[in-house]
Amino acid sequence: MLEQAITRSNLTLNLEKAQESLEKAREAHERYLIKLQDQDLQFAIENYIDAIKLDPSVPEGYYRLASLMWENGQIGLQTAIDQCKTAISLAPQNINAHIYAGYFMKLANDFKSAEEEFKNAIKLGGLNSSRPRLILSLSILQKMNAQKVTIKEFAKCLYYLVTGGLVFAWDFSFLKMLYKNFAEAFSILYYKSAGEFFEKFNNHEVSVKIYKRAIEKTQRDELFYHKLADICVKRNHMDIALDCYKRALDANPNNRDLLVKLATVTQTFFPENIDEAIDYYNKLLEVESDTAKIYYELGHLYLKKNDKVHAIVAFKLALEKDFDNPFYNNSLAYAFVQAELYDEAIEYYQKAIKLNPDQKWTSIVCQALGSIYYQIKENNEAAIASFQAGIILDPENSEIYLSLGDVYMADNDLDNAIRAYCDSITVDSSDYRAYAKTGLALWEKDYLEEAVVAYHRAIELNPDYDIAQNNLGVIYLDGIGVPAEALTYFKKAIEINPNYTLAYFNAGRAAQSLNENNTAATYYQMALDLNRLTQELEEDDIKERLYGLFNA
Repeated sequence: MLEQAITRSNLTLNLEKAQESLEKAREAHERYLIKLQDQDLQFAIENYIDAIKLDPSVPEGYYRLASLMWENGQIGLQTAIDQCKTAISLAPQNINAHIYAGYFMKLANDFKSAEEEFKNAIKLGGLNSSRPRLILSLSILQKMNAQKVTIKEFAKCLYYLVTGGLVFAWDFSFLKMLYKNFAEAFSILYYKSAGEFFEKFNNHEVSVKIYKRAIEKTQRDELFYHKLADICVKRNHMDIALDCYKRALDANPNNRDLLVKLATVTQTFFPENIDEAIDYYNKLLEVESDTAKIYYELGHLYLKKNDKVHAIVAFKLALEKDFDNPFYNNSLAYAFVQAELYDEAIEYYQKAIKLNPDQKWTSIVCQALGSIYYQIKENNEAAIASFQAGIILDPENSEIYLSLGDVYMADNDLDNAIRAYCDSITVDSSDYRAYAKTGLALWEKDYLEEAVVAYHRAIELNPDYDIAQNNLGVIYLDGIGVPAEALTYFKKAIEINPNYTLAYFNAGRAAQSLNENNTAATYYQMALDLNRLTQELEEDDIKERLYGLFNA
């Protein structure tokens, strides 16, 4: 007796829990039908499953779960039909079980079986049969589109359409859902319109209050958190915008616009969250058909992570979708450079140059290609040709003149080097580097006065340019023979860069020329100590200078 009582008690408890789960599932299901939010769909599925586990005799759980799982892509049509048949076997008088069974049979193009189920629902419903009549009418119409049209079928379609409309007023379930849909739609429209009205007048504070109220009242997180996030972006409140976009995405993880905005905001304003941005782009690949741009952005994110392999793969995938895109070719070439695969980089840089979408942009690509030829391949002829091509494309690119001048300097072609550096100055007279490079070429050419003028101009433009300070000191020391003047520039270079080995060495030479041997020894010793780390100079040269002071 006691065991039977316990069993009955457990059974009653399970039935109560099953009803609770079923009620939760119904509410979530209704919200999903109205709002189409993914979180409601998942919650409804979970609770329908719980209800069936607790009470396998509940027919509603089977056909409603079948509809949601099929819509979510978790089951096929035949499985959905079998679920509905299970519901019918449990409750042959349940009108909804027949409607759902007929609906899935219609989708499977089994129009005959579907019609039988809809007719069963009509018999059971009586005056409350508006839905099965209208659905049967549509089913017959669909069959007529797929098969040969007959007058009999057309008459049946028209009959069920008209009678479905006539008994519409007695279908209370349908009217109830219609009322809920209308009330919800009106509420959403009201809050959306009111918020957008104040947005037009830049009264964002009021709009924010309206959208927050809308979230509370309508529970349309996807729509109104999205609205809030957009306002936060306009007001440059990126932390809040990111949080709102995330909340909106929680409601519908497959919303393309939200994924795009989350990826863009994270990538642009939160560079430390590279992995998050990559995740958003990967999710976007699942819902976006035009994936080339996504792979392109992923490639740049992988480069930021120093993940060269994945960057190359991403750019290659982008090129598979859009083979003649110059920007994708250029980015793939850059990724190959980072991976030290220079031959591959040259190939894709050349293709980007050939495509030439914009002369200024292509000029920069020519400069990148020329740098590989010069610095990596040591092919100065090819480097000069590439730089000259870039200059033709964009004569206003001061940087490329500097690069061309550097190659000429390496070839000891001082005249062309000076000409290239001067061309750079003509384009951009504020670039201190161009004056310093010109000064070095003039110094090598033994144009001392001109070199001094160039270095003074470089220092005037950038007093903290330590190399110009040191080199000007060298000219005063070795060219003009004014060690006292030279020492002031060496000291300034050391002040700017306390780890500048060559400046210490040159300061020692200047002090030695002034017979300030103690000072010279100090500078030489500093140069010797630093050189063990920097390896700028031959250690024996420093020691010879240092020990020569004492030998003297």
